[in-house]
Amino acid sequence: MFVFFAFVLSCCTIVTESLRHTGQHINRDGHAGTFVKALEFKHRLRVCNAYPGTATAAIDVYKGKGERLNGDGPMAYKTCNDFVTPLKPGDKLEFKIGDANAGTFSVSDLPANDAVLFLVVHRHDTLSTAVTFESHVFANLLNAQVAIIDTYKGAAKSEPRIMDASNGGKHSRSEELRFESVVAVNPGVYDVALVGSDGKINAKNSLVALNRESFVVLRTGVEAKQGPSYPQELVVYPKLDPSALHSAAAPRTMMLSILAILGFAAWA
Repeated sequence: MFVFFAFVLSCCTIVTESLRHTGQHINRDGHAGTFVKALEFKHRLRVCNAYPGTATAAIDVYKGKGERLNGDGPMAYKTCNDFVTPLKPGDKLEFKIGDANAGTFSVSDLPANDAVLFLVVHRHDTLSTAVTFESHVFANLLNAQVAIIDTYKGAAKSEPRIMDASNGGKHSRSEELRFESVVAVNPGVYDVALVGSDGKINAKNSLVALNRESFVVLRTGVEAKQGPSYPQELVVYPKLDPSALHSAAAPRTMMLSILAILGFAAWA
């Protein structure tokens, strides 16, 4: 039985008494300087395109009206990209398919610490072609974090599970995951699968987990009432090289170390 903990990030600023009065010191050249320096946090923006569409329905991401973030080309369905771009409350991220505006995401607040800011664009429902968003802020943890998100629209039911990589044999350990949750896992090579009510695996993908990395597992697809339908699939991002595990001491006593299951911390 696992015990789940609510996880709240907080930040406090400590100002020494000597700095409350002047905040200055004298440089060697005799000019007044300051001890105080504004903190600059590194916010990495991770965007995933889980919006099913035709081959021509790849998405461009703009910050504001003119700054295109994906300069290497439109983001195809089931792809993710990381962007290092300064963000501030009030900024807008616009998503376009060709010249058409697909949707706009407004930034209302940002964490006061280094963080990965995750945003996924996906289908709103099975009837319309409207888009919707899910967002999350990854915490700063030693363990690898995995966010499990269901963007599938339709009646099909599947349960996400994580297991030891098969390597051609049988899986030795398997754990149930929960959609719309974040778990911490030990370093290792795993398979993530969508298992139907009949026990059959509907989709599977590999996950190479390293400490201090943040991962996204997406269930994608749609049973469209109009237009083409897309099957259940699993997207895992980022995809890392298993050889990177050789330098990490991966504990083998537990496959899944659940430190916390978090409600999605929206940053917009």
